[in-house]
Amino acid sequence: MTVFDRVKKLAEKQGISIVELEEKLDFGRNSLYSWKKKTPNGDRLKKVADYFNVTTDYLLGRTDTPQFTRKDEKDVQKILEEMTEGLNNKNELAFLKNGGQEIDPEDAELLRASLENVIRQSKLLAKQKFTPKKYRKNQD
Repeated sequence: MTVFDRVKKLAEKQGISIVELEEKLDFGRNSLYSWKKKTPNGDRLKKVADYFNVTTDYLLGRTDTPQFTRKDEKDVQKILEEMTEGLNNKNELAFLKNGGQEIDPEDAELLRASLENVIRQSKLLAKQKFTPKKYRKNQD
């Protein structure tokens, strides 16, 4: 997915056209359409990211979660890996409630997906809670 595709998708979610977005951001006509083939400059990319309250990493395709940077994604994956290591270790979570039997792969994948969801939500809540008000994009 290109930068333009992500911007178009965000605009559609808000019910505005690309032309309307260009007008709201004081961009020249068809300037966003040029992003189909070339990477935008940093200032314009930041302006679009701020408008939609997403990260520039999301617009550039470096992360699939709009509020996460690449570092956030790495943190989530690291935590998830640490937690799921216990699914195959005799002394860990998988064996505590499963009568000493290893969890089957399907159940392990469901548990992993659930854990990932919880980690992502926790990280988003922590960002909201611990970011000083002067640095928040949307003031409370």
